Amino acid sequence: MNSKLVLTFVLLSLFAAHAPASAQEDTATVPAVDSASVARKLSSRNAFERRAAAEELARLASVEHRRLAEGYRTQEKDTRVKLALDWALYRMGKNESLFPLVRALDEKKQAEQVVGYLKQLEGPDPLYVFLTRVNGNTQIRLLEILASVGDRDTLEKIQPFTESLDSGIADAAKFAEREINIRLEETPAAEPKRQRKVGSVDESQPPS
Repeated sequence: MNSKLVLTFVLLSLFAAHAPASAQEDTATVPAVDSASVARKLSSRNAFERRAAAEELARLASVEHRRLAEGYRTQEKDTRVKLALDWALYRMGKNESLFPLVRALDEKKQAEQVVGYLKQLEGPDPLYVFLTRVNGNTQIRLLEILASVGDRDTLEKIQPFTESLDSGIADAAKFAEREINIRLEETPAAEPKRQRKVGSVDESQPPS
């Protein structure tokens, strides 16, 4: 074999061996998540595992496991797991599961968990129906979420709250207003995305 070809082969082999892990990982095939094996963990005796399974199913929006998740939600005793299942069910298209999540915003021990879920919403529209139907404490948390997921239309929706006599609500609305405006200034104009039908809320249904 030509000595130049041998040298080239050796150099290429050394480069591949010492290439950054990320470069090597980019060429590897990422295994698909087996949603069925995740769903089976809903029966675990460990509440942490049940919650993690529900949150993974929510991430996957595994509609095929909706009936199973509904069954486990009915018998679940742990509050945090219930909320995770509500979030999973909402992501699977059970719109009414958003109501218990919003109600939980009024509970100090549950609010942080729910805020984390609702900040993953693809858009603010499902939350508008609740703004005028909940107490002040929940309004503040909804405004916190809208600060993260709100868009140009949200500014009009929250404007009345900036003039609230409740300083907590007014401050939360002004904060949301600032955050949305900053995001709008930093985001280049783009074609509007089509709204997903999964997870919308029937405004005729009461929030409680």
